Amino acid sequence: MVTSDTLWLLLSVFAPAAGALLIALNAATRPIRAEFWSFVAAGLTLLGTIQLFAGFQAGRDLSLTLVTFAPGLDLSFRADALGLTFALLASVLWLFTTLFSTGYVRDNALKHRPRYYACFAASVGAAVGVALSANLLTFLLFYEALTLATYPLVLHKETPEAARAARRYLAFALTGGVLLTLATVWVYALTGSVTFTPGGFLQGSAAPGVLGALFLCAIIGTGIKAAVMPFHSWLPAAMVAPSPVSALLHAVAVVKAGVFGCMRILGFVFGPESLAGLTWPSVLLAFCIATILIGSVIALRQQNLKRRLAYSTIVHLSYIVFGAALLTHRGFSGAMLHMVSHGLAKITLFLCAGAIYATYHHTEIGQLKGLGRKMPWTCAAFTIASLSLMGVPGLAGFVSKLFLARGALDAGETVYALILVGASLLTAAYLLPIIRAFYFEKAPARPDAEDSKDAEAEDAPRDARLALRIPLIATAALVILFGTVPAIINAQYGLAHIASTDIFGEQAAPRDEAIFSTDGHSVPDLDAIPGVTP
Repeated sequence: MVTSDTLWLLLSVFAPAAGALLIALNAATRPIRAEFWSFVAAGLTLLGTIQLFAGFQAGRDLSLTLVTFAPGLDLSFRADALGLTFALLASVLWLFTTLFSTGYVRDNALKHRPRYYACFAASVGAAVGVALSANLLTFLLFYEALTLATYPLVLHKETPEAARAARRYLAFALTGGVLLTLATVWVYALTGSVTFTPGGFLQGSAAPGVLGALFLCAIIGTGIKAAVMPFHSWLPAAMVAPSPVSALLHAVAVVKAGVFGCMRILGFVFGPESLAGLTWPSVLLAFCIATILIGSVIALRQQNLKRRLAYSTIVHLSYIVFGAALLTHRGFSGAMLHMVSHGLAKITLFLCAGAIYATYHHTEIGQLKGLGRKMPWTCAAFTIASLSLMGVPGLAGFVSKLFLARGALDAGETVYALILVGASLLTAAYLLPIIRAFYFEKAPARPDAEDSKDAEAEDAPRDARLALRIPLIATAALVILFGTVPAIINAQYGLAHIASTDIFGEQAAPRDEAIFSTDGHSVPDLDAIPGVTP
């Protein structure tokens, strides 16, 4: 029976695809329609995911099966706590990125705008489809659609460098897709089902050696898009793409689909019981820690702004995978929280980088001296997002990193917990020099300035155009709100708590969290928080 919730599911998943089709059909003669249909599709997708969240809070079943191919094998969707977290993040950030794109394409005279907007819409639609997939088959189809939709965006400038980056991205992504396809077929052969089940469904289905090999296929298949080392080199190379595309890759769609896939595999395919006797989760933890440390050191050496931010993304993606691989309630909750906090902070940073390039065509960190006076709003937003990634209290990153560290302690990984704390200092080491350049270093005089009037004109404050400023200010504000407003923290943690409790059981749920109620008082009893009752 078709219900309103069914319609909201369909709208959330397919509105972006419909928008991409309308852009492709109509934008050739009137390019302005590409922006119009992008805004319409983004608005409808956001409306759909918000309605799904409301239905979830009301306790309604939000599932839909479109096609059944064989018993246990179908194209189906379901909005659960983990999927809604990703879907809401992608739909909210798409709206801001679309607004930013309208200013960016004009300031940079970007060519092939209809193709750009159509692929952008298709990419976000694939990400939402990944988020709301009810099983491995549906997940795989949208996961591969995401690869195909983002490939033209990486290639967009059509330069030799862009072509090389796009080929590398496609090679890595398709390799991951092949491994994930193998894992999906293998899972179905073992169990006769591919449906995501909280706590996993592979218990007792095969010998430990077989499960270990299956685990490697599935985790590498999703870990490639999550850029866990040594499968990371495609991500810095892809920075040749326009800045809104970089924001899409790093905060909205591609890499978040990768870490989301790792979380699905760990919590909803294998589960803690199946993984209890395997050494591979510990190996994954070690790779994540290595990625965090090595990626931070490499970031310190980068002088190109977007490349430094790219290695920062590699580092923080491994925070998320690490939290899920801990196989603890707090660790998984921290991974979900960090997926959101990193998404908000990183899209802010890339939008700021795009605004700087669109306004002054600066790409190197050495060119940013004194920019805080010229672009006060942009530099302030960059500073807020950077401090959040460092884990400064009062911002979204502090909440998620706190849960990750406590999750590591719950797993008995004290050394790893200390490394996570120390890694925040490394984050500060590669982001604070940029902030210092903004505010505490003076821009060198231009050698081509013929007189003092030319120099004064160059030094005059000139922030990015309004269409570029509004999105980055809004996302920076969200970084603050998600770290300070009790109702928002509660709602976000409510989803994380439900997902983690579904996976690890009520007995594993911590009862001593210092979560805040909407009146500002601590509420140690999680049952008192709306939407957190399992």
